[in-house]
Amino acid sequence: MGRQCSDARFSEVAAETFVASTCFKTGPPRLVGLELEWLLYHRADPTRPLSTADLDLARHAGDVLTTGRLTVEPGGQLELSSEPFSDPALGLRRIDADVSAFRAALQPTGLELAGLGLDPHRPPNRLLDLPRYAAMERYFDRGGPAGRTMMCSTAAVQINLDVGEDVATRWDLLHALVPVLIAAFANSPVATGPGRGTRSGRAAVWAAIDPARTRPARTDGALETADPRAAWAEYALAAPVLCIRTEGPDWSAPPGLTFREWLRGRGPRPVTLADLEYHLTTLFPPVRPRGHLELRVVDAQRTEADAAAALALAWVLCTDPTATDAAREALEPVPADPHVLARARRTAMADTELATAAEGCFAAAIGAIDRLAAPGLRPVLESFVARYVERGRCPADDTLDAWSAGRDLEAEIAGGEQPCPASRAS
Repeated sequence: MGRQCSDARFSEVAAETFVASTCFKTGPPRLVGLELEWLLYHRADPTRPLSTADLDLARHAGDVLTTGRLTVEPGGQLELSSEPFSDPALGLRRIDADVSAFRAALQPTGLELAGLGLDPHRPPNRLLDLPRYAAMERYFDRGGPAGRTMMCSTAAVQINLDVGEDVATRWDLLHALVPVLIAAFANSPVATGPGRGTRSGRAAVWAAIDPARTRPARTDGALETADPRAAWAEYALAAPVLCIRTEGPDWSAPPGLTFREWLRGRGPRPVTLADLEYHLTTLFPPVRPRGHLELRVVDAQRTEADAAAALALAWVLCTDPTATDAAREALEPVPADPHVLARARRTAMADTELATAAEGCFAAAIGAIDRLAAPGLRPVLESFVARYVERGRCPADDTLDAWSAGRDLEAEIAGGEQPCPASRAS
């Protein structure tokens, strides 16, 4: 089941040292990556449940992809994990071409990719029968239905960035960016009436599950914090164990067992280094260090261009020092505390404070394009600003407008019209 520690018991000190040394690999920032998730629909009937045969068809269509790896999430969502690339504009163009080919390959199957953060048509239904997901389902079920919805009905855009040489600055900036990214790219509305409702239902679902593994690792709301390595090690060891791998099909962990308690001998067997490595994959904060930094707060986007705008914004603000300083100033009034995050997912860019911060961040990014000699990023940023940021809107507002007019935007994309989906708890 993985590497074994030479000692009978893997110590707390060894665990803390491992987390701090391996999750933050510093050095000149060179690479960036993108992970795109989609909901998968039947074009003729978006309410029709998926089957494992449908997933096989989608996997086969994914053979055309050349820029990364296609995987399937528990509810049948598809995820393209790009290869790391050093030139963001070139990498994004390659991904865009690749996804276009993938959509074309899916066309004969009757299946359709939908860039939406939360499935408005179907209840959560787990299709992957794997020990990890079965244990995860049991774990989250203790806290209510949100866990199953997260696993089976949500989709996101994940941005991956090198840690860089100044760990604290990048760590702090990305955490401070979280509410603006949720608000600006909200694309999973929960309908409660024309022009109303939660703009990022996906973020609301994530907020409703186990906070010990989903809350931000940096919680003080300040731009300057303690050592990120120590903070992340404490976060990781304080989190409950989600599953314990065995040779059998049941990977359930004892309820309430934290990893630190397991290290102290409370678990069913001694801890190994492999157990710690696996535990780290079951933590889902907004910014997750895994050697590089994963930014996990952007809803799935309707177009690859809008996903590219999210990556471009984060990369430019982290890469250009002048843009970093301007973004920090713009973000100072909106710390990423729970109240601000709730506003971001509920009202998004209709929140004046968040909209002002977003305008400042996008302006800082666009102003840095020439300094970074990255002209290929300008079109996606300027287009997103013109369509949404300058108008105080987010992608979810397009869907809410369609619903209020009696149309379902995602159903139209999938080839048919459906009634407005019922309101979901947020």
